[in-house]
Amino acid sequence: MEKIRVLVGKPGLDGHDRGAKVVARALRDAGMEVIYTGIRQTPEDIVNTALEEDVNIIGLSILSGAHMKLCEKILILLKDKEADIPVFLGGIIPEEDIPKLKKMGIKEVFGPGTPLEKIISKVKEIAISKEA
Repeated sequence: MEKIRVLVGKPGLDGHDRGAKVVARALRDAGMEVIYTGIRQTPEDIVNTALEEDVNIIGLSILSGAHMKLCEKILILLKDKEADIPVFLGGIIPEEDIPKLKKMGIKEVFGPGTPLEKIISKVKEIAISKEA
């Protein structure tokens, strides 16, 4: 497999991007190619950028509480565009929402304080298993 290409996106109105930047840097330092969209992106912006950049996986950072709606919208847009790109999520996500998000199609959910090594290994695992 070539270098894993990851899009890190911040959908919605949440302006706090420190965690997303830390994860993006960790993934880059682990040898992945990272495209960071910046804050306040629409689901359409994120999906279009992922397609234009031909990424292997999308990481979303959501702290605003709108994770259910935003993730659903992004997954629908990906399906509509017949794009088979796995999506993982990080942020402040209530424990009871995690099973719903995974059932919806989110591959993994990382809460605050998740060790960077765990995120890196899981992102690699998801991206590589998609290639198989």
